[in-house]
Amino acid sequence: MTPPHSSTPADAARPPGLADRIHGGWLGRIAGNMLGKPVEHGDLWTRERIDQYLRRTGALPLTDYLPPPPTAEDAEQLRPEWRSCARGRVDGSCRDDDIDYSVLVLDLLETHGTDFTTEQLGTLWLHRLPYLQTFTAERAAYRNLATGIRPPLAATTDNPYQEWIGALIRADVYGWVSPGRPRRAAALARRDAVLSHTGNGVYGAMWAAALIAAAFEASGPREAVEAALARIPAGSRLARTVRHTVALYESGVAWADTLAEMEREAGHLHWIHVVPNAAVLTAGLLYGEGDFTSTIALTVRGGLDTDSNGATAGSVAGVLCGAAAIPPQWTEPLHDRLRTAVFGFDGVRISELAERTCRLATGAPTE
Repeated sequence: MTPPHSSTPADAARPPGLADRIHGGWLGRIAGNMLGKPVEHGDLWTRERIDQYLRRTGALPLTDYLPPPPTAEDAEQLRPEWRSCARGRVDGSCRDDDIDYSVLVLDLLETHGTDFTTEQLGTLWLHRLPYLQTFTAERAAYRNLATGIRPPLAATTDNPYQEWIGALIRADVYGWVSPGRPRRAAALARRDAVLSHTGNGVYGAMWAAALIAAAFEASGPREAVEAALARIPAGSRLARTVRHTVALYESGVAWADTLAEMEREAGHLHWIHVVPNAAVLTAGLLYGEGDFTSTIALTVRGGLDTDSNGATAGSVAGVLCGAAAIPPQWTEPLHDRLRTAVFGFDGVRISELAERTCRLATGAPTE
């Protein structure tokens, strides 16, 4: 007779439920963001330099948050946030724009539903988000909104960052509330992205949202990446970059050699541009092969916009495995507590955000 509450082989094989997957997406996004935050400076912290640091601190293979700097010189070169993101120093999440936008989108969908307009999103930015906590394309769009310039001109007026990664980092919630529906997720993310981005900047958001939505039903990251590709123009530079990264992976090319090839293809694009970062993110997902720790570690070790890429990779990996399967070294130091610059949300429980997101995903009434 099977004892009560014991795990049978069938239980062990059962995939995590929707609530656990959405919670895994939130936790994964926060943990991946914090892993990459100390080395978020692509010009300085190259892939080679990150691995040199990890070797000197005895942290390869990377299985936990980055170790604290061993010297004063190292401390000066890391971002100052290392004091709350480094191994042994994490006590709740540290505030970051990559997470602020997830909170803001949750608020948007609770307030206006999935029929929200781009103008409603812009108004919410002005009411909920401090100007000095916006950067690059988002700051340009925010400034335009504040001076009365409305979408779509808010994205194109005095904004040289229209194809950078900012819209992609805002896309996760659209995937979490559209489980198994990548087309819907991409459409929602596009309506958000055009507030501040154009071209590949918009496609990056659509791809990321579709990727996360597809992860709820995909057998692994490869299937999710393929489903997401179907949601963006096949001839776009972003789609070509993702396909090339996939082809190198499937040809058996080593992870480091794949990234070296993609760096050459990217040419002189800025390290915050969405295209080279999509290659790093795709490689992290594919070579991580569904393992949460390997996925975020490889993605952050890939360099460029490390905290943004780590966050999205963690979101996908967290959805694939569910919150309960994320190793505790990533989640326990968070203490279920989120720091954010979004007005009215600082100190909120991560589990509460996940529960509210799940209600939106299932169509349950929001409180």
